[in-house]
Amino acid sequence: MSRSQETESAALNEVWQNLLARWPESQLEPSLSRIASLTTLLGDPQSAYPVIHVTGTNGKTSTARMIEIMLRSYGLRTGLFTSPHLIDPRERICLDGEPVDAERFLHVWNDVAPYVDLVDANSVADGGPKLSFFEVMTALAFATFADAPVDVAIIEVGMGGSWDATNVAHGQVAVITPISLDHQNYLGDTVEQIAAEKAGIIKPDSYVVIAAQDEAVSEVLSERITEVRAIAFREGTDFGLMDRQIAVGGQMLSLLGIGGRIDEVFVPLFGEHQAHNASAALCAVEAFMGAGKPPVDDDVIRAGLDQLTSPGRLEIVRRTPTVVLDAAHNPGGAVALAAALEDSFEFATLIGVIGILEDKDALNFLIPLEPILSTVILTEPSSPRAMSSEALAEIAHEVFGEDRVIIAKNLYEAIDQAVTLAEVDAVYGGGGVLVTGSIVLVGEAKEMMQKGRKHLQ
Repeated sequence: MSRSQETESAALNEVWQNLLARWPESQLEPSLSRIASLTTLLGDPQSAYPVIHVTGTNGKTSTARMIEIMLRSYGLRTGLFTSPHLIDPRERICLDGEPVDAERFLHVWNDVAPYVDLVDANSVADGGPKLSFFEVMTALAFATFADAPVDVAIIEVGMGGSWDATNVAHGQVAVITPISLDHQNYLGDTVEQIAAEKAGIIKPDSYVVIAAQDEAVSEVLSERITEVRAIAFREGTDFGLMDRQIAVGGQMLSLLGIGGRIDEVFVPLFGEHQAHNASAALCAVEAFMGAGKPPVDDDVIRAGLDQLTSPGRLEIVRRTPTVVLDAAHNPGGAVALAAALEDSFEFATLIGVIGILEDKDALNFLIPLEPILSTVILTEPSSPRAMSSEALAEIAHEVFGEDRVIIAKNLYEAIDQAVTLAEVDAVYGGGGVLVTGSIVLVGEAKEMMQKGRKHLQ
């Protein structure tokens, strides 16, 4: 490593230490005052470009990535803000589909940091907390996109909607993926309460793309849409998935958008839920490009989605035996994951490596996975919020029985054991390993596999 690289690495580490010392993004306070103060001091960078704002319970990141790559295929310069990251925090802030490079990130940080310090000092003086990790990352993303500059920013909500730091942006298009129970300690105990929180991103006179929802959720969203005079496009009425065929490396789709039907759309992701995400993403692109205007170019849409990636979403990171990573972490995600594995893979034996955070509904996460996993190896994500593997085992015993549950000391041991068990069937092409339950766990597994540890080769 050169001296300049060492200096850059040290500077990045200093930034990460500053951020990690702040309130974690798992905490949400119903206030936009701090982030609004910061963006005001920065000259409201989030107003320097059009915004497509994405919320929901599951599918947000994949849908945001789909929107980004389609718009980029039109030649637009894109900014994409997603969360959380798998390995490197800079993954959250992408320009033209690539994580922001260290030089640009540090340049933006140096511009923003004095204002962060000022807002921190003012908040503490008033008896409040400093800016949170997520608030600062959001401001860094907004500033990066303004500095680039981008033609459009696709912004994924961190948690909820109304009180999420990203909601200081005014989305010309709001996208709401399927809503279900998650983060109840912050968002509410019912889907209606959660829907009301997420509906907060719908701004006056904007377009709203709504994926298929429970009736109770739809009613809440409709109230907000009427209140702010937004124009809504609903899956099943205005857009949707017309046909889906399993294909090598993904699926071939026919999508109905608000401008008409597009056939032979290849999406290199697995699972019917990703097909529905693609239909919502197409509608969002159409709305952004101009609802009521001539239809989008079918070939441009196809070319964009053909190049799509979504790390940590049914991502294959090893063959023989196959190791699949999926960031599902709530019951709705587990249902989609189980369905995708059944229709897109043919495992004779599938070993699950699972670690869950303690605020998640572990029982209802495990139940949908029981029919597809022959054995589960339980471990813990590297997070202070991690559920202990012993506590998770007590729940897993109810679902799988004691003879199908193993506790591992750490993730490395868990994957090593899982690969060993799967290799028995891998000789015949039928063994696989699934790592899931936490985005933190999936990120750790991805990094481990990338480093190519000898036992996992």
